[in-house]
Amino acid sequence: MANIVMFAILAVVILSSAVLCVTTTRIMRAATFMLFVLFGVAGLYFLLDYTYLGAAQISVYAGGVTMIYIFAIQLVNKRTLQGLKERIHIGRAVTAGLVTLVSLIVVLAVMLKNELICRACEVADTEVPMGVIGQALLGSEKYQYVLPFEFISVFLLACIIGGIVVARKEEKK
Repeated sequence: MANIVMFAILAVVILSSAVLCVTTTRIMRAATFMLFVLFGVAGLYFLLDYTYLGAAQISVYAGGVTMIYIFAIQLVNKRTLQGLKERIHIGRAVTAGLVTLVSLIVVLAVMLKNELICRACEVADTEVPMGVIGQALLGSEKYQYVLPFEFISVFLLACIIGGIVVARKEEKK
């Protein structure tokens, strides 16, 4: 019963922080809410007794990636950040809602067609050994994830550097 209560608390923290992260107009608050989301996900790992993944989540994502974002935000000129407030247009909001709804319907249709929801329930009943998870995360064979992680890290670094270059570019007079 305690696990269900902890899961409910973590779910509320993660969902509310995620919503606040994408709806706030202040960029430092968004980074802080993203940090709360990452800590909540680490809490889920600890709840599942995956202490290694929880510690990796805190050290790599909550510690490293969030700090990189905060440093990148701090390096950007304040004049650039002042113009970030945007008014919500009704047409854009309706279009975004429709695109989100259509995307959700497509994803659910694909999951139902391929019976992924039923398979997920079957897989959740079996315990996966930590060695299998570690091999899947750090292996370079088919269906293993070390290369996608490396590509994503290089891509994020390029995005941050590009954002800094664009923000620091001074107009010639």
